[in-house]
Parts: sequence; C-alpha cells; structure tokens
Amino acid sequence: MTETRRLPAPVALGGAVAIGVMTAIQARVNGVLGVKVDNGIVAGLISFSVGLLVLVVVIPCIPSARRGASRLWRGIRSRTIPFWMLLGGVCGALTVSTQGITAGFLGVSLFTVGVVAGQTLQGLVLDRIGIGPAGVVAVTGGRVLGGVFALAAVAVSLSGEVLATAPLWMLLLPFATGVGIAWQAAANGRLAQRVQSPITATFMSFAGGVVMLSLAAGVSILFRGLPQAPPAEPWLYLGGLLGFAYILLGAFIVAHTGVLLMGLGSVLGQLTASVVIDLIWPAASGPALWQIIAMVIIAVASVVVAVPRRRRR
Repeated sequence: MTETRRLPAPVALGGAVAIGVMTAIQARVNGVLGVKVDNGIVAGLISFSVGLLVLVVVIPCIPSARRGASRLWRGIRSRTIPFWMLLGGVCGALTVSTQGITAGFLGVSLFTVGVVAGQTLQGLVLDRIGIGPAGVVAVTGGRVLGGVFALAAVAVSLSGEVLATAPLWMLLLPFATGVGIAWQAAANGRLAQRVQSPITATFMSFAGGVVMLSLAAGVSILFRGLPQAPPAEPWLYLGGLLGFAYILLGAFIVAHTGVLLMGLGSVLGQLTASVVIDLIWPAASGPALWQIIAMVIIAVASVVVAVPRRRRR
C-alpha cells in the first residue's frame, strides 16, 4: 500500500477551522431544536437520524464507499476491526445531546470554551499515546503552550457573572463533549484508514450514535414524559447535515494534523463563528462582550503557537 500524501499544514488547518464553524452553527441549531421539543436528547436523536438518512442515500452512489462498507462488514464479522474504532458514534451522541441541553441557554460561545478544554486535554493525551491515525505525535513545547492558551480561554469565560447565572453541571457537560469530540476524531480517523473510506467511517459513527441516542431518548421520555411536537421550521433539521459534513471532513484530515492540532483549528473556527452567532442572536445566558473578544484572541494564539513549523535546511 502506498503511503498517503500529507496535505500542507495550512490546508489541513483550514479544514479544521471549517469543522469548527460547522460545529458552532450546529450547536445553535440543535440548541434551538432542543428548546422547541423540550428535550435535548430527543433533539440530538432527530439531528443524528437526519445525518444517517443522508448517508444511507449517498453511500450506494459512491463506489469507494460501497467497497468501504464491504470492508467494514467483513472486519466486524471477522473481528479484525477493534471494537474501540466503532465507538466514535457514542461520542457523537454525547456531542449533539449536550448541544441540545446547554447551547440554547449558555450561548454558543460559552458552550464552545467548555469544549475547548476537553478537546485540548484529550487531544494531547491521544496524540501522545498514538490513538489517532497520525500515530504518536511528539508533545512539543508549542503544542503544550497552545493547550495552555486554550485553557486560559476557558478561565476567561468563567470569570464575571457566568458562574452565578449558569449551574456548574451545565458548564461541565461541554467539557465532556470536548473529550468526546477528540476521541471521535481519533476513532473515526483510524476506522477510515482501516476500511479505506472516510464516508464509511462516518456512516458507522452515525449508526452507533442513533442507537445510543434511541436508548437515551427512551429513558428520558420514560422519566420526563413525551417531548413537544417536532417544529415545522425546516432549518431546525440542518444539524444532521452539518454533522455529516464535519465528521466526514474530520475523518479525512485528522491523519494529516493529529488530534490536537485538528482540535485547535476547530476551536478557532468554533469561537469565531460563535461570536458572530451570539452577537446576532443572543442566548438566555452567556459571557460579556469583553470575555468573548478575549476568548477569541487567546484561542487564535493557541493555534498559532501549536502549528508545526518547517525547519530550513
């Protein structure tokens, strides 16, 4: 097998930024959907079901995806594909559920900085032990400093009156989401390499997510009762399409960036997009304007110092 040609670092980082922008938009869409149906887990199930439906339609039309699906099925039956590579969808289910539960109240900016902390810490760990498709990635001074800057953005977000207006559990859920996003990127990237098809790995992620969300939604309805009727606005169902796009893109570029750098690029895109969204469409609770500006500046610094430099010969 020939070695995959690596994308230039700026191109791969641009893809990571695009993932962050789509994630921020998805967070607000799913957050509003969660408010409309009065159940964030059901909102996540709706979002993932839309994405899975798109994949069911698209995969048969792409020869490489059909071959990837065949490799996936043979690998599962023969148990040559490790079980942990199939768990990206579980983390995706956590992501969309948390969006539906918290993003509508906290705002996208505050939701994002919680994700930053989880992605940064988990990205460093996964890169160091070689879980991602890029293998073991050295923990350089720049990468550590980038992580420190990302955590500083979280510290800024928690200053002022944020802790007084939002319960602590609601702030911890985005952190768990960030941990899950980093794991999802690593697992999906490795699975995409194994079946030689990023779109097939994306399908597995959505299929696993729908199963987990169906179980969680059933438990939620059992204790909370039936949700509200699904809203009629078509744009509230775009979260699944956005999830399909950024999970597919992430499964492809994580092999070129490593888990941490993809996470930092995604953070830059998320924070930039979330500032625009929260300024145009304020949420019930969230950071002040000065906090948003500080978070973006620090997040930009975290990406700049972590980007690998080419040494001159």
